[in-house]
Parts: sequence; C-alpha cells; structure tokens
Amino acid sequence: MALRVLVIGGTGVISSAVTRLAVERGLDVTVLHRGSASARPLPEGVEAVHGDIRDPASVRDALGDREFDAVVDWVAFTPQHVTTDIELFTGRTGQYVFISSASAYQTPPERLPVTESTPLRNPFWQYSRDKIACEDLLQRAYRDSGFPVTVVRPSHTYDRTSVPLDGGWTAVERMRQGKEVVVHGDGTSLWTLTHHEDFARGFVPLLGHPRALGDAFHITSDDVLTWNQVVRALAAAAGVEPRVVHVPSDAIAAADPDWGAGLLGDKAHSMVFDTSKLRALVPDFRTTVTFEEGARQIVAWHDADPARRRVDARLDAVMDDLVTRFRVA
Repeated sequence: MALRVLVIGGTGVISSAVTRLAVERGLDVTVLHRGSASARPLPEGVEAVHGDIRDPASVRDALGDREFDAVVDWVAFTPQHVTTDIELFTGRTGQYVFISSASAYQTPPERLPVTESTPLRNPFWQYSRDKIACEDLLQRAYRDSGFPVTVVRPSHTYDRTSVPLDGGWTAVERMRQGKEVVVHGDGTSLWTLTHHEDFARGFVPLLGHPRALGDAFHITSDDVLTWNQVVRALAAAAGVEPRVVHVPSDAIAAADPDWGAGLLGDKAHSMVFDTSKLRALVPDFRTTVTFEEGARQIVAWHDADPARRRVDARLDAVMDDLVTRFRVA
C-alpha cells in the first residue's frame, strides 16, 4: 500500500518540489490548502482538500476521521501553530514532520561545518527564535507522550521564482540598469544555496522512515558560494557585469531593520553544513543543481513575463542611499 501523506501547504518554494516528487515516487498525497491561487499549481495525482490550518474545525471537517502515515506542515511558525497540530494529529499519524530552519542554529556558529548537534540559538531574529520554541515543544511532546515528530531544517532554498537576494528581482533590475548593487560585508562570507528539487530528493525518503522519528535533520546543498559569487552568477545569467558596493551588515540593519534582521540573524555569517546524518538514512542523496544553473532558471522565468520583474521601490531607494554613502571614490 502506498504511503499516505498529508501535506499542509504544498504550493510554496520548497513544498511544491516535495509534493511533485512524492507523487512521482508513488506516494498517496493529500494536500490541505485554502484554495488560493499559486504560481506553483499542484501536480496531477494529488488529492486537494480545502481547509484552513488556522481554523482547526475546518480541518476536522475536511479530513473527517482519516489517518495518515505522515503529516507535513509547511506553515507552522509559532508554538501555538504546533500546539494546534499536536491536538489535531495525535493518534492520527505515524509521523509528524515539522519544518524548522537552519537559521535556528547558533548564530554566528562557533565552528563549521554545522551539524545537527550544533546548538540552537539565534538572538538576532524572532523568526528563528519562534522555530526553536516550536522544536522545544515538539521534543517535549515526543519525550512525554511519544508524539512522532521529525524535524527538518532547510537552509536557503530557492526555485526559479525566487531571487535569493533581499528585494528579490530589485537587485537584478539594478544591475541591468547599470546601477550598483549592495552586498553585505566584503562579500566573501560563505553561503549555501539549495535548489528546491535537490531538497526534495533528501526530504521524500524521510517520509515514513522509522529511524527519523524523534530526530532532526538539515537538508542542504553541497554548493557553497561567497555572496560575491552569488551576485556574479545572477549578473551573468542576466547578461550584465555587476557593479558591487560592499556595505557593513550593521549599516544595512541601521538603514533598514527588516533587511538587517535577516542579515544579522542569518546571511551575514558563513554557513556550511555537514549532511552526513541525512546521508546515513538516505544514502543516494546528492545535489545536482549548481547555482549557476539555478540563476539561469531564475532569470529565464522572470524574463518570460514582464509582470514578474517587480521592483521593490522602497528597498531600491534604501540601496540608492547605501550606495551613495559607501561607494568607494
């Protein structure tokens, strides 16, 4: 009998690739979603049911008394969200997969590469602290009552719709206009970018895996780049030469606290990952999409429809100001 999997969400950057691969591999996939439009439609072979995970009554109505071998919630961000899931799915699933974040790891890390035993501590970013609190709650539920949790920590995962720079397409458009782009620090810190299809190849085999219960895994690429290389790859895909202005992360945070939170709490620090724990359970896991290829996919997708090339006017102005202040004469 095919593994029965309930996916909550299923149309996001990462979840869309996982859903598609799960169907390709013969899993019986049900997606619970609110029915809103998405740039990533569900693949054929998926059963779609309508319900709002923030409204537990609607979930009960949508699912009835059905049980699943695995439940994956892509949209749980706070302890309250997780508490609701525990109440909904206790006794109804053989595995509950919580999507945490690699930004939950000690920031900045004391040593590299990061492993799953690296402490969880991020004093800079509330998003990460909430994920840590969720993990703590779920581990208590596993210890106290055997709630069958598996924690998965993605790092920076992208698809063709997502430019992995703050402001999205804004930086690529600036480069095409001949304007400078801002790169934090000196651009030489190391960063791991993972294509969503590579992530899916590590994730799907964990579904229903008995040795994954009560444990945590990160799923990341082996493709490690500097931020200067990331920008150069995007520029090459866009057919331009980049003009880079390096700005200290603290100065970016002072100019734009939202941008700065993601930098100080995540991207400003080198992050390289050891994936041997995942490979012990998924021996054939390997990543195949380099960022140079990913960058070409990103630019091609945006160029296919001018409406996709949206510029964040506010952040564009922040970049103009930073460039003026930090441009080297």
